[in-house]
Order: sequence, then C-alpha cells, then structure tokens
Amino acid sequence: MKFGIIKERKNPPDKRVVFSPNKLKELKAQFPAAEIVVESSDIRVFSDEAYKDAGFEVTNDVSDCDVLLGVKEVPTENLIPNKKYFFFSHTIKKQPYNRKLLQAMLAKNIEMYDHETIIKENGARLIGFGRYAGLVGAYNGFRAIGLKEGLFSLPKAETLDGLDAMKSELDKIQLPNLKIVLSGTGKVAYGAKEILDHLQIKQVSDALYLTTKFTEPVYCLIDVMEYNKRTDGKVGDKFAFYKDPTGYESNFMPYAKESDFFIAGHFYGDGAPYLFTREDAKSADFNIKYVADISCDVDGPVATTLRASTIADPIYGYDAENEKEVDFNNENAIVVMAVDNLPCELPKDASEGFGDMFLEHVIPAFYNNDADGILARAKMTTNEGKLADRYAYLQDYVDGKE
Repeated sequence: MKFGIIKERKNPPDKRVVFSPNKLKELKAQFPAAEIVVESSDIRVFSDEAYKDAGFEVTNDVSDCDVLLGVKEVPTENLIPNKKYFFFSHTIKKQPYNRKLLQAMLAKNIEMYDHETIIKENGARLIGFGRYAGLVGAYNGFRAIGLKEGLFSLPKAETLDGLDAMKSELDKIQLPNLKIVLSGTGKVAYGAKEILDHLQIKQVSDALYLTTKFTEPVYCLIDVMEYNKRTDGKVGDKFAFYKDPTGYESNFMPYAKESDFFIAGHFYGDGAPYLFTREDAKSADFNIKYVADISCDVDGPVATTLRASTIADPIYGYDAENEKEVDFNNENAIVVMAVDNLPCELPKDASEGFGDMFLEHVIPAFYNNDADGILARAKMTTNEGKLADRYAYLQDYVDGKE
C-alpha cells in the first residue's frame, strides 16, 4: 500500500496536513510495509526539507500512490482517477457549492473517504480538528472583548508559534467580571473549556449561574437539555432529542439574561430549535454583549451570526434592533467572532493532533482487513463510479435534483 500526502490547493491556502514528519515516522515504524511519499508544497506548515530529513521522498508526482491523504477539498482538475482519497469534501450535507466535486469523483471512479464519515459504529466522530477550533475560537472571543473594551490587546493566534504561545499571551491579561456561557459537550466545547480553565475562570453549575451575582469571572457549561426543553413540560431526554427534536423549544433565554459572553461550541442538528432568534436578541432580557460562534451556522441557531468571518478580519458587530451588521466598535453592537476555519490559525498543533487520531483509528484498518468497519462506514463512493449504499441519499444531490 502506497500512501501520498498531497499538497493543499484550495484557496485561501491551508497550512495543515494529515501527518507531520514525526508522525509519519511513527506510521512507518508501526507498519513497515507502508510506502509513503510527500507531494512538494510551499505552503505546508512543515517544510519539504523536514520530511526529507525524516527519511521520506518528496515529489511532484503522486500518481503512483494507492491512497492520497489531504485536508481540504481537492480541485476537480487535480483529482487523479481510480484512487482512494481522504479529505473533507463538505458534501455529506448536500452542500450546493461542492456538488461538482462529488460528481467529478464519481466520474473519475474515485473511492472517497471523507474525514467526517470516519466514525464509530454508534456514529461518533473519530477524527477531526474540533479541539483546535474550540481553543482558537475561545481565544479569539477574548481577543475581541479586549479590542472592544480597550482592556488588552491579544495578538492574532495565526501570528504565534502555537498553542503554548497562545496560552502564554492569555497569561498576560486581566479579565473583567464576566459571566460566560459555553454550549456543547463535544471536542469543540472542550477545546474552548481548556482555554477557560487555563485562565482559571471558575466553573459553576447552571443553577448557581442563573441565580447568583458573582464578583469574579465565572462560566457555565450547558448541554442540549439545558438550552432546550419539551413543549409539553415533561422531562426531556437527550438521546430522544438527537433522534427527533420536534416537540422541543429553546430554553436559552434564561442564560442570555445572565450572560455577558456566549461561546457557541454545540452541534446543531436539522430541525432543532434555534438557541436564540433575532427577536430574542431585541429583548430587554437579552444581555449578551459578545459572541464567539465556533459552530458558525450562518443565519441559523445563533441569530447574531449573519455571516462567517475570516482569519484576516475575524470580528464584526450585530445591531440587534435593526438586524444588520455594523462595526464592532459601534456603541450598540453585539460583538461577533464567527470564523469558520479556526484550526488554520494553529496549523502545527492541529496537524499533530489530527495525525495522532488518524494513525490510531484509520491506518490500522488498511492492515487488519478493516476489522472494526472503519473504512466500510467511511467510504462514500466506489471505484465503479457509484455512491456507496450508506450514502445513496446523496443521489438526488448528485443528479442536481436538490
């Protein structure tokens, strides 16, 4: 089996990679039969020389590889027919902007394995960049607060050497007396929590959070059954909610009334209630002044997120009364940070963490006859130009019918 680490070609450029040089050395040590080459890249966070020094061939031609490993979407003109590909295709939710990509992979008889479809039998994701999205998102939220209030000036995460440097910058700031609500219990939320804990912000229960005034910064971590409730007044069930969110409504406003800063680290499923609407944001009880929307579902469950922002220009303001974007320094603005590619700001750490997961969960499947069904579940398309049975629901999307 010959693996190729491909060059990232999507714009804006992405410095991340599936495997660092050191992690490739671990792969080779664990699976000596694996052949590995690295496609030359002038943007990758690890240089060509670093891979050469680790003992790997760097080449401009990966057409003889069996499996090609990347991070972001591969431009259709660069897809090599009859190969196995791993990357984030952003097609499993029928994203219109990538329909042609999925059509091209089918036309070229490519076996596509989307990183998002690498899951356990119960559907839980095995690999991803969620922790790093949470880390950078929370950091960027505090950076926005400092800029808005003139309290401190944190450098952009992308200008720093990595996670340790980012945390060192946080050690220099003095926070005001904030009440912070963080939604979610997955990798994204726990990445954000890591930042809150690093800042030694006290975590309190939701009952205490909703009923108490504090003289120090505090935060509350809330799960779906805290910010949603059944419309019939009965006790909600998280797993029933995940299967069918109808019959539930948002219970977020009690938190919005008590919070200064909202960090959105939750997963939002189709049909679930919005956390807060534009009308909610106009309410006199809505006291949130700063939003770090790491989940970044545009014009969705977090009404202040009018658009995704960028690493270059990460902050904007939301005028609740007029429901429109304004400068974040506007007196009436709710400050919004809604960058949708946050892990790109920590490319080295994010790549190393991703490689850990990929080596643990995916590479062994090529050498143990896919004993745990990892590849079988992840395969979206076959080498015969068809959708795998598990992803047959995408056929109308491929055909342009929806």
